[in-house]
Amino acid sequence: MTKLSTILDQIESGTVLLPEFQRGYVWNRDQVRGLMRSLYLGYPIGGLLLWETETDGTAIRGASGAGGTRLLLLDGQQRITSLYGVIRGHAPTFFEGNPATFTGLYFNVADQSFEFYAPSKMAGDPRWVNVTELFRDGPVPYFTALTTKFGDEMDKVALYLERLNTLAQIKDHDFFDEKITGRDKTVDVVVDIFNRVNSGGTQLSKGDLALARICAQWPEARHAMRDHLSRWEKAGFTFTLDWLLRNITAVAKGRSVFSELGDVSASDFQQALTRSADYVDSFLNAVSGRLGVDHDRVLMGRSGIPVIARLLHRTPGGKFTDAEHRDKVLFWHIHAGLWGRFAGSVETVLQQDYETLERSGIDGLIASLERWRGGNLDIQAHDFEASTIGSRFYPLLYLLTRVKGARDLGSGLPLRAETLGKLSSLQVHHIFPKAVLYKAGYDRTQVNAIANFCFLTQDSNLTIGKRPPEDYFAEVEEKHPGVLASQWIPTDPELWRVDRYGDFLAARRELLAQAAQSFLNELRTGKAPLADTPLQPVTVTVEEPDDAIGAQIASLVADLVEQGCAQPALDAEIADPATGRQLAVAEAYWPDGLQPGQGKPVVLELDENPTALARLTELGYEVFTAVDALRGYVARRNENAAGEQPTPQADYQQLNAAESDGAGFDKAMHDIYVRAKKEANYTAGYFLSLLAEHGALATARKLLHAPAVSDGFAALWERGRLDLTVEALVIDPRFAGLFTEAELDMARRRLQQFGYQPSTIIAEPDSLPAHADEPTGLEPPVSDGSQRHNKRPVSEVLADAEKADVAEIFGSLIMVAKEFDLPQEGFLNGIMITPPEDRRQHLVWIALLKRPGRARVAFNHKRLAQRTGMAEENLQLQLPTRNYDAADSTKAAATLREVLTKFR
Repeated sequence: MTKLSTILDQIESGTVLLPEFQRGYVWNRDQVRGLMRSLYLGYPIGGLLLWETETDGTAIRGASGAGGTRLLLLDGQQRITSLYGVIRGHAPTFFEGNPATFTGLYFNVADQSFEFYAPSKMAGDPRWVNVTELFRDGPVPYFTALTTKFGDEMDKVALYLERLNTLAQIKDHDFFDEKITGRDKTVDVVVDIFNRVNSGGTQLSKGDLALARICAQWPEARHAMRDHLSRWEKAGFTFTLDWLLRNITAVAKGRSVFSELGDVSASDFQQALTRSADYVDSFLNAVSGRLGVDHDRVLMGRSGIPVIARLLHRTPGGKFTDAEHRDKVLFWHIHAGLWGRFAGSVETVLQQDYETLERSGIDGLIASLERWRGGNLDIQAHDFEASTIGSRFYPLLYLLTRVKGARDLGSGLPLRAETLGKLSSLQVHHIFPKAVLYKAGYDRTQVNAIANFCFLTQDSNLTIGKRPPEDYFAEVEEKHPGVLASQWIPTDPELWRVDRYGDFLAARRELLAQAAQSFLNELRTGKAPLADTPLQPVTVTVEEPDDAIGAQIASLVADLVEQGCAQPALDAEIADPATGRQLAVAEAYWPDGLQPGQGKPVVLELDENPTALARLTELGYEVFTAVDALRGYVARRNENAAGEQPTPQADYQQLNAAESDGAGFDKAMHDIYVRAKKEANYTAGYFLSLLAEHGALATARKLLHAPAVSDGFAALWERGRLDLTVEALVIDPRFAGLFTEAELDMARRRLQQFGYQPSTIIAEPDSLPAHADEPTGLEPPVSDGSQRHNKRPVSEVLADAEKADVAEIFGSLIMVAKEFDLPQEGFLNGIMITPPEDRRQHLVWIALLKRPGRARVAFNHKRLAQRTGMAEENLQLQLPTRNYDAADSTKAAATLREVLTKFR
């Protein structure tokens, strides 16, 4: 057993360090709070695993001075680093991460909670104690402040000081520490032990293990590799250590598996690193200068670049032999990326290509790729049917724009840095504006079709704005003849109308496919015309300031990174490892988990494809189809890590729907739900659950105080119906008095940011009868005193219903229950997840059938009779159990309403 204070002293003296193969610090603030809370309450927090070794044989972080025996911390890095940071007030020497994660922690002596400093809540309140200062100075200095504040309540002061003493004694916590000793314990053995016993769930990859071996001989290896990665990142390309290590393995051994580096000496590895970096530089110069592929988003097939590194290593001088040789290699690279050659088992495919390369060079690689594709590498029009900038064919569109002389629609100038000068910043432009298409009823996938994208200068994009093609295409073509054809835009005016959008996409796909096939054939045969000078990089902007979904995702990513999550890949392709087929283009993707090395890979995919989502789940991904759902998951995850919830800083949670809203705000909130469904074809299931749990006024405040617009806001923005958002309702003069000026300002700013100009009053539709079949209200459940089984929050039940495609039926039945003052307990708890033996407790339940889109609504006739005073036999006759289509959600509700009206 070793006291925490002793371990901290050993860290300061340099006798406890981290092995170089350990990952950096990945914990977040909630995990730090949870650790401190557990220690304060005396909960077990696990032991430590240390490796006793001589420093001259193993690379370690933070080492200084002479060699000798050191203790390398294997299991416990996150905990000990956190405790060192909190108690000492600064990071240990071996630290790699964000020190803000553990600085500024405060303890509340009244409610015994841990939170990070928040001036509005803590300033001037002696009950909040800086934890680091407490460990440094002890509890005595706080006696004066507490006595001044609570002098007439000395019992309370004594209690508070006792709690501070308990906290200060954390330094005396005894850790059970187990040591690995013996000269026979090599790096390989220790890494294997680490992966088996690590309690934090962080596993070392094959690349980590390979790098650990190298670092044991050459401690600077990791830093040398990171220097190259940083240099490429400054040039616009982002790669990983594992990716660079893959290139080094290809150059050093001509093999794909990292274990082949086991017999590579430090000097050979250093030489292979230098050569690999040179080969990557040559390749990047080629794709940028020859193809215009000048930034990370359009660099396809990066997993195949080690093949090119190996090819250059085998070529005399390490360079392409001539322009024709270079073009053939680029032809192979483009097709390998387009068809997902390396989307499956990377190591297997790489080894196959290395062996092909050894036998028959680049011609053999092309022939092998052709056979793998069934003998055909032709580009077809349907290949451009993908959508979003994350799809495989977006880079090809950009490549064609750069090499084939595409011209700016506004100025008529070729989209080259040399001709555009100060205008060289390009923007992705929707040929048919989003707002126009959404208003016409097209969905998000159609709106963001690759064939609806082109590239313009910023000035031209701003000038064109949201004008539909039929308003300006004739004008730009007259002013700059041939400019439309240069961007592969159909010149038939009939196709410029929004009602011909589908035909426009089909025609443009044909033009794009023809242009791509022509250029790629020229690359393969060496006949592609050469530019006078290499293409110079240009800046490309894809974000749109008035894109609600883009803003929502950007806010999510920023918030999650601030909370300690990793930076995700955006618009990232995820392929099936078995087939290489693209499963999804995720809006955000965390391949190593929200925190590196911890948990499953996480996917945010807003364009739902049930088959693809099921496959992703099968492959072990944590999949989210809504931003709000991912936010909620992270919030719950952090709360679980902290072991407690921070007290709210905003006062909106103290305000509830019991306040006066004589203007009918409650009804208006329910009405916008109904109108969104009727007029915009959007069912706001999450909004419905908020109304059920919080009421109308508290729901509005909750949404206004959220860090970003909700999924509902984004969905209504897509449909051009921001008039149906909570924000629009809040600024309605009828209800503005219910909200603070800050809340009103937030609502106005959100609406203005996304182009909505509200009218004076939001009119109520005449088409909403008092008792329409659609739900018009939802109240929190009223208990009938009956026994409940497996009670769950309403939001969870509604979320389950929505996932199962029966939210329509569920919501309609709840509204009928409210309408007739029926106890809603049976509706709001246990439905769909209740075991069969517990369904007798509920008035109504919904069971899913195996067939998609079908649900079985079952009525508990006996309990309904008890609750309504109606004859059970009449209920059985008039209200039979039956199956309903999810698309026809009003049937069950209409039947129930008819029976209740007749017999009650």
